[in-house]
Formats: sequence, structure tokens, C-alpha cells
Amino acid sequence: METSLLLIQLINGLQLGILLFLLSAGLTLTFGIMDFVNLAHGSLYMLGAFICASLTKITGSFVIAALLALPLTALCGLIIELVVVRQLYSRNHLDHVLATFGLILCLDTLAEMVWGPAGIAIPLPAILNGQVEILSGVVVPTFRLLIIAVGLLAAAGLYIVVNHTKLGMLIRAGASNRTMVSALGVDIKTLFTGVFAMGAALAGLAGLLVAPIAEASIGMGNEIIITTFVVIIIGGIGSMKGAFIAALLIGLIDTLGRSYLDDIFKLVMSAEAAETAAPAVSAMLIYLMMAVILAIRPQGLFPAASR
Repeated sequence: METSLLLIQLINGLQLGILLFLLSAGLTLTFGIMDFVNLAHGSLYMLGAFICASLTKITGSFVIAALLALPLTALCGLIIELVVVRQLYSRNHLDHVLATFGLILCLDTLAEMVWGPAGIAIPLPAILNGQVEILSGVVVPTFRLLIIAVGLLAAAGLYIVVNHTKLGMLIRAGASNRTMVSALGVDIKTLFTGVFAMGAALAGLAGLLVAPIAEASIGMGNEIIITTFVVIIIGGIGSMKGAFIAALLIGLIDTLGRSYLDDIFKLVMSAEAAETAAPAVSAMLIYLMMAVILAIRPQGLFPAASR
């Protein structure tokens, strides 16, 4: 029974890690290439969820809605880049933070005006709403397995694009020396717009995948964006490999910590003290991990220069 529970928690941690990677991959592209601190990246995650929820109601199919929501979320990212973000590239990080914080407030208000203050649940088709027994006694919701599969496919596709295509070559070159890339005749503004839209699509994908489990709600991206920044700091700013490994580590540590930390504490303290201390410590685990890694490797586990 304990083994089965552990396997289920490992799968839950893997699912959380995959969702964090989809978010952190877009943020890595934006931060690592454009040197732009985008606090509003979580708002694109929220927009992806709401757009998918609306399209699910219109089409009656979550799958069709998800396929349509991805390019629409990318389009939202493209508009935001053209109207707001493009004006900020030459400014410092403090200006980025202030402007994108204001953008969060604007997008949250816009979402409330369009969809209302209440959250929107997304119904799943029957084929995705069941459970699968992957091992004896280990029963996992089908949709959670789909999230893991889609996330891994997205990670593989992103790896191929970044490392084995001309676009990826330009992205990597732009991350290393944008001035030289621009001098060689590459339209750096168009490249930045495309990268921002790609990051928005990845954030939207994470949002539409998590919405059927939680629901699309106002400000849902604000709750996860801090954890996403922790992922890219631990993995190494600008490193896609680092973002992937750090996201999985954080997903597993957070899930296992919340599940088992109180039992571990009960070995060395009273049950009452353990139940009081465990939730607080489990909430701090990923930040403690970040502090330790930064003390040992200030550039993160896999800095971009080592890719």
C-alpha cells in the first residue's frame, strides 16, 4: 500500500514538474534571449486557460478547444509584445518589473470583464475522464497521464527546434550576442516577437492543461509565476535543459514534501508539533533548495554557456 501511494505521489510530482517546465520554458526563452523580466508571463497562462474554457463551451470538445487555444494564446502574446513589451527592451530590469506588474493588473481586470469573477470549470470527454491502473494497486487519472505525455512531447519538440533548426540557431545566437546577430542582417525585432509568441503558447498550453483539474480563475498565473522564476534560477538562466531538470526536481520535492514531511517529523518530535511544522517547512522546501544551489553554483545547475 505504501509503495503504491509513493508511486502515485511520484506521478503527481512528475505532472507538476511538467507543468512548471512548460511555464519556465517560455520564461527561459523570454528572459534568456531578450533579457526581459516578464512578470506577466503567468497572465498568459491564465489567458490560455480561459480561452480554452470558452472554446470548450462553444465547440463542445476539449480537444478541439485546446488546439484552437494554442495559436490564440500565441496571438495574445504577439499583441502584448508589439504594444507593450517592445517599448521596454532598452530599459532596465526595474522598468520591466514595474511595467509587467501593471500589465498583470490590466490583464486580470480584462479577464474579469470578459469572463466574470468566478472561475470556469472545463469538462473533459469521457475518454480522458477515467482512470488507468498502470501497476497493481496504482490507479492514476487518465488526464494526468495525458499531461505528462503532452509535456514530454512539447519538451522534445522544443529541444529539436532550439538545437536542430535554423530558427533555433538564431535563438541561440541571439541569446549569446544579439548585437552581432542584428549586424549580420537578422531582423532581431521579428525574432524577439516570434520568441515571445512561442513563450506565450507554452504558457497557454500549461494553463489549458491545468484548467480541467483546478479551473480557469482570475489571477491563477500570479500564484505560480514565483515558482517558475525559482525553476529558471535553479536550472540556470537561459538554459532549457536546466529548466527541464529543475522543474522536475521542484515538482517532485514539493509533492513529496507535502505528502511525507509530517511523517518524517513525527520520528523526532510530537505528532502535534509535526503537524504544525510540516506544512510551513514543506512550503519553504523549494526556496531552501534554491538557496543551497545558489550558494554552491551561483549560475544555476546548467548555466546557458554549458549547453
